[in-house]
Amino acid sequence: MLLRQLEYLTTLAREKHFARAAKACYISQPAMSAAIRKLEAELHVQIIQRGNRFIGFTPEGERILKWAYRILAERDALVEDVGAMREGLSGRLRMGCIPTALCVVPILTSLLCQDQPRVRVQVSSMTSIEIQRGLSQYGLDVGVTYIDNEPLTGVRTVPLYHERYLLLAAEDDLEERDSATWAEAAELPLCLLSEDMQNRRILNSVFEQAQARPQPAVETNSISALYAHVREGPWATVLPHSWLLRFGVPEGMRAVPLKDPEISKTIGLVLHDRDPEPILAKAFVDTARTVDLDELLTATTPT
Repeated sequence: MLLRQLEYLTTLAREKHFARAAKACYISQPAMSAAIRKLEAELHVQIIQRGNRFIGFTPEGERILKWAYRILAERDALVEDVGAMREGLSGRLRMGCIPTALCVVPILTSLLCQDQPRVRVQVSSMTSIEIQRGLSQYGLDVGVTYIDNEPLTGVRTVPLYHERYLLLAAEDDLEERDSATWAEAAELPLCLLSEDMQNRRILNSVFEQAQARPQPAVETNSISALYAHVREGPWATVLPHSWLLRFGVPEGMRAVPLKDPEISKTIGLVLHDRDPEPILAKAFVDTARTVDLDELLTATTPT
């Protein structure tokens, strides 16, 4: 068995098309097909469902694909570990982050890059489900997501900060109040994140707990689009307190804590549950543990 054959499998899983996968691997389609057939013969199982086009993997193929992701990830970790012993830490840290935490991540990545100037960081905005999938398929080294809400599997978690929720609305709607209830927020014309975002599912559960039924006029999966609508239109929104760190409060609006109930959710790092820890992920975790994000965010948040 060659690592190259496993790379062909993972590329085919990503491209879902023989010709595109072969092109991505810089080989001909017949050469890729021959390599996969050779692997099937070696393992004595059929890996690919045969047809005129790529249909999918057999159950045995799905199992082999999981091992392929793992073996290739361990190969990469080995190269990075040995390279760090010889030349110092380098390479690319691949990170998936839920949109509501994107404004906090630069605090950590800037510290990492200051300490390790040869490390490159790739940050992708993802849903929590996409982060779980990316970790499972070893396409990510670390994720930033909720760690105490919807279940996570096969990962280690490191708490970063506790996300609290504010109502951002026009000054006239809040009448200089110091707080608002979830039921009161539900009565306002709202702009909220879309249902595919875990943040929205959290908000839905809290509104239900408060026996309130918001009817958002605008929904989006983009933080920047959400904020732009609130700035320009007649809408209010419920936002994580961390947003104020980067975006602030638009002119003519106020942000107040939401109560009845008053809740928080834990945002944290998630990484593969494996030993030894990949060296770049470990470096990022070590960096994160040097920063008290709760204290930093509280200093910019109304109470």
